[in-house]
Amino acid sequence: MEAGQNSSPPSPANDRLVFDINKERFEVPEIDPSTTLLEFLRTRTRFRAPKLGCGEGLGVYFIVLTFIYGFPARIDALALGGCGACLVLLTKYNHILKKIESFSVNSCLTLLCSVNGCSIITSEGLGSTQDGFHPIHKRFAGFHASQCGYCTPGMCMSLFSALANAEKKHSSQAPPGFSKLTVSEAEKAITGNLCRCTGYRPIADACKSFAANVDLEDLGINSFWRKGDKDIGVNKLPSYNPKDNTFPYLELEDEFKSTRILNFENYSWYTPVTIKGLESLLQSDIVENGKKIKLVVGNTGDGYYKETEKYDNYIDLRYIPELSMVKEDNLGVELGAALSISKVILYLKEKTEKVVFTRIADHMEKVANGFIRNSASIGGNLVMAQRKHFPSDIATLLLAADWSVSILTGHTQEKITIEEFLNRPPFDPKDVLLSVHIPFLEPTNIDGSVENNSKLLFETYRTAQRPLGNALPYLNAAFLADICCNKNGVLVKSVRLAFGAYGTKHATRATKVEEYLAGKILSIEILEEALKLVKSSIVPEEGTSHPAYRRSLAVSFLFSFLITSGGSPEDFKDSLLEEAAKTMRPIVNPPLLSSANQNVKYSKDYYPVGEPMPKYGAAMQASGEAVYVDDIPSPPNCLHGAFVLGTKPSARVKGISFEYNIQPTGVTDVISVKDIPKEGENVGATANFGSEPLFGGDISRFAGDVIAFVVAETQKHANLAAKMAVLDYDTEGLDPPILTVEEAVEKSSFFDVPSSFYPAEVGDFKKGMAEADHKILSAEMKLGSQYYFYMETQTALAIPDEDNCITVYNSIQCPEFAHTAIAKCLGVPEHNVRVITRRLGGGFGGKALRSMNVATACALAAHKLRRPVRCYHDRKTDMIVAGGRHPMKITYTVGFKSTGKITALYLDVLINAGITIDVSPIIPHGIITSLKKYNWGALSFDIKLCKTNLTSKSVMRAPGDVQGSYIAEVILDHVASLLSKEVDFVRNINLHTHESLKLFYPDAVGESIEYTLPSILDKLAISSCLDERLAMVKQFNLTNIWRKRSISRVPIVYQVTVWPTPGKVSILWDGSIVVEVGGIEMGQGLWTKVKQATAYALSSIQCDGTEDLVEKVRVVQADTLSIVQGGFTSWSTTSEASCAAVRICCNVLVERLSPIKENVKEQTGSVKWNDLIVQAHNDNINLAASSYFVPESSSTSYLNYGAAVSEVEINVLTGETTILRSDLIYDSGQSLNPAVDMGQIEGAFVQGLGFFMLEEYLVNEEGLVTTDSTWTYKIPTLDTIPKQFNVEILNSGHHPKRILSSKACGEPPLLLAVSVHRATKAAIDEARKQLKSWGVVEGTDSTFLLDVPATLPVVKQLCGLNTVETYLQSLLARES
Repeated sequence: MEAGQNSSPPSPANDRLVFDINKERFEVPEIDPSTTLLEFLRTRTRFRAPKLGCGEGLGVYFIVLTFIYGFPARIDALALGGCGACLVLLTKYNHILKKIESFSVNSCLTLLCSVNGCSIITSEGLGSTQDGFHPIHKRFAGFHASQCGYCTPGMCMSLFSALANAEKKHSSQAPPGFSKLTVSEAEKAITGNLCRCTGYRPIADACKSFAANVDLEDLGINSFWRKGDKDIGVNKLPSYNPKDNTFPYLELEDEFKSTRILNFENYSWYTPVTIKGLESLLQSDIVENGKKIKLVVGNTGDGYYKETEKYDNYIDLRYIPELSMVKEDNLGVELGAALSISKVILYLKEKTEKVVFTRIADHMEKVANGFIRNSASIGGNLVMAQRKHFPSDIATLLLAADWSVSILTGHTQEKITIEEFLNRPPFDPKDVLLSVHIPFLEPTNIDGSVENNSKLLFETYRTAQRPLGNALPYLNAAFLADICCNKNGVLVKSVRLAFGAYGTKHATRATKVEEYLAGKILSIEILEEALKLVKSSIVPEEGTSHPAYRRSLAVSFLFSFLITSGGSPEDFKDSLLEEAAKTMRPIVNPPLLSSANQNVKYSKDYYPVGEPMPKYGAAMQASGEAVYVDDIPSPPNCLHGAFVLGTKPSARVKGISFEYNIQPTGVTDVISVKDIPKEGENVGATANFGSEPLFGGDISRFAGDVIAFVVAETQKHANLAAKMAVLDYDTEGLDPPILTVEEAVEKSSFFDVPSSFYPAEVGDFKKGMAEADHKILSAEMKLGSQYYFYMETQTALAIPDEDNCITVYNSIQCPEFAHTAIAKCLGVPEHNVRVITRRLGGGFGGKALRSMNVATACALAAHKLRRPVRCYHDRKTDMIVAGGRHPMKITYTVGFKSTGKITALYLDVLINAGITIDVSPIIPHGIITSLKKYNWGALSFDIKLCKTNLTSKSVMRAPGDVQGSYIAEVILDHVASLLSKEVDFVRNINLHTHESLKLFYPDAVGESIEYTLPSILDKLAISSCLDERLAMVKQFNLTNIWRKRSISRVPIVYQVTVWPTPGKVSILWDGSIVVEVGGIEMGQGLWTKVKQATAYALSSIQCDGTEDLVEKVRVVQADTLSIVQGGFTSWSTTSEASCAAVRICCNVLVERLSPIKENVKEQTGSVKWNDLIVQAHNDNINLAASSYFVPESSSTSYLNYGAAVSEVEINVLTGETTILRSDLIYDSGQSLNPAVDMGQIEGAFVQGLGFFMLEEYLVNEEGLVTTDSTWTYKIPTLDTIPKQFNVEILNSGHHPKRILSSKACGEPPLLLAVSVHRATKAAIDEARKQLKSWGVVEGTDSTFLLDVPATLPVVKQLCGLNTVETYLQSLLARES
């Protein structure tokens, strides 16, 4: 740690910016000081591994916070730097400790000028295709931990940083082949990184494989060994040696080992090296005349406050020794304000004898994530809390612990308490926070002496959407109490109670509660009164979300603290208090993930199809070499674009101007509907059901409508200009917007659903209702939307070509349709347009129609300006325009027997489709086919697509199906509740027989042997130990008041359709093979399966050298002028259809090659593949074959089956839900690649968890998306997935009508996540039964609806916001 006071002054200032990246030296003579490291990496170097995942770290540039420590803002859950895709390792010389330090940082937030004299390592710097991959890359590939690959380089750098620091931190020697990292540290290394594809489990396994204490047999499916192998050992893994694989990357060039001070006016960047020098700068002309200055430590503040003014000067505070040192004396510790939060944590953890210090350190580890804490300063966090009311955890901790701060005001330094600091007027621009003072606290008696039975208690609390941070809390708290246990009980001598982040300007103390408790011996009555007082003290400001929930948390936190304040329950001499204390069982924090099982049965029938080989290109993705659209180097004279979006629905746009009436820097043009060629049309996207306009024109149809496309010299300038655009609106004479389905019904605003897409009803509803013993009439439920959160936002690059042609590189699932839309917009023949797509950084349906507008806009601008134009959405823009999953309102009427057998079901479904039709007509089919998984007797429905003034909703993974499956489970649960039966019993009684299945799925059911769902359910009950665990859960709930558990088992039936798909296979002179397919690789392993299918089909030629044919196959990018009719890559079946297409091609080629093979064999006796191909070329045989696979009508549609058992535990005090275990069995037929399919199953399930438990995609009263960043929108992270995650891929044998006997797996498993939601509902029911036993009537009915998503406030409200008070009242009532 930084310590000592005799540091020598840094070296003299330098007037040049010098650093190295991957050991390449860069000297930058001139740069805008607002330039981030990521911007430099991606625009001025060849390195592309760090990705712009948040899309905001580069999209927000100038923060109007004049005197902040650059890292302050957004410390707790930075929206920027919130995904980890841009991570790099930074190595620098510490001028105080005189040593080299290495740590991970967000390159999207790190200012380039701040890396002067530093060494940067990206994932390419660790290894590459040409130089050899690093063991990290190899293990990520081998553990199948990379799907779309966009997040993978950042994941690798998180792990590498952890490996590097473990080598330095731990003194013990690791076993050969392992690092000094522990399993826990390996898991925590990636808790701050986001991934939308994998479900995290394989990533965690790849990381844990380096840990010294790992049990290799606990790791999941991988390419290094197979389950059951006897010789599993580290020798099977790619070798790792810190000497070769870690230390060389941590070295620093000699010229960087002395501190380099950048002080150059050309940069507007100043680096004082003393406080006196800082004072002089703050009094100099660089702050005069309204000039804006930014005090920089690390710049994480750019992640929160998004004003758009530019700074005139920057002052780097990192080289002032006093601001980065730790000083300790007998009274306490002084921490320099520029110390990173990570360093503060390290120091506090070293003081193991100081309980306050260790508790604060533990809490700080839940602030933001590791790579943000590496940069963010403690002083910056506090200044943000003071000046901008940032909801800081750290301010709350310090307030409870009675810390103080030193500040510089003018030329005067003063020391004030943290409470005085927070309550004073906002910091003046010339005030600076210098240090934080920590007192050494001891319990005291009134006369100042220490009592033997006195003790200090210090506890901290926070409740947030993610347990381990990377999310702001709903409430944080810290409590310090001086307690004395004596013969009369527990005496509270004094107490400090601090609360924060509850919708107040800054952390506050509950002084009334403190005064009330001081000097009192705790009793049940004292406790009850204290809780009443704290509830009245926590008053969120108007507009704060979930205010009642936040107050309830305050009660829960204080209750938990006081009830455990005795050393043991017996210390309370109040019998009721002692009883209450016994209910607070200690919580043991288990590892993030326990061992899990992935069971796979391999098939050799179509070798190498069926082999669990790593996804093609996975190591290349890990190293950052895989090229995505935004990685393509900009052509000369390239421009960049950004959308200007409307913010109001149904409003006339009278004009566009810019803030301050100043033309933003770098703007070349503003493209609008007027720029569409006269031969063209205002078309941005097109598909089967029609087109949608590119521009809203004179009317902003919805909040988020594209009004214009700003084109500028850089993406930074384009984004900034778009944000500065001011639209002048007028609504006179326009109809008010339609924002809800109810309003759409009232105004008859609907889209038509073609009859061919409208699902079929089953049976006679009236007859079924007449047979019913019981009825539920017109019950309602609502389902919200979900955002795709692909890691790569929408992007395109358009390059004009000769003869009025244009080439567009687009990240899209359906290049064919983008091709058509661009041609229509430009008014040119389609043969003038070429759309190329290599791979996507995630899609999930969001890269279908919603990608076309970006491509079309770039093409239009490039066509007009005759210059290349590219666009990469920042995350906020992407979230506003994406649309997402369809919200809907469902009203149901159901009839059923007393046995639980359903006789009839009627649904009235209103689907909010948004402003255009998109492909919404397919949603009703998805809803009904997945709902039909149960035998409803008779099924009738009325489904309407509502046209509203909202962003167009589009297909998202399992579109309609996930809602339909959920609807089915809610209805069965409702029936079970009314009949007082177990819902699993009601499920079983309504499962299909094969005969009833044929009635509900007449075109897809297949033979009876294919109906594997009943056997799956039986098998799952055994493998998950369902009966035993149900008994254990029952016992747990009897003995635990504040935690409740439940288990739910849920089946799925999922119908898919196989669509026509093109393919092309060419064999080159050397025997290598090039394959083209219409399907797009977006992480689902399509290319890998196609390679395997190609090798299998060509190997039927039966000559030497075909055993490793898969290594000779390369699948290349989709090109709409090379392979036509590519269609949509969607609905889970494109991989198998692509395999079928290439098999046709290969069969043609084998037929052509067979006569040549026979001739060569007659002459030589044997035939080698390479020789055969050379001979074929010499004989002028056509070695290219194309096909268009069209499935037979009898095999177009089929059913998929699976089931899940999930066990959850809810915290009744906070509403937190922990998924203890999930067991899945999924029938994948004969899997084309079990390793790839395992990743698809797990990833889909976790994405489903997001929908059901976490993700709120909200809009304001005008329909504008408000959850528009990683700051406000939370997808699952490693700490929110099941603690134990067991998956079995069922090999159900040969399916003659399926392609290579396989079945789809990309979407169906998402529906299984409803098992978690249903288990949560059942656990809440247990809590409500408990409330009922305490005498509560209202809010204890077992028939209740659990919202989707089941967020913490939702769960807590259903458990009872006044649970603690009710419990205490029940104790008092019982005594009286």
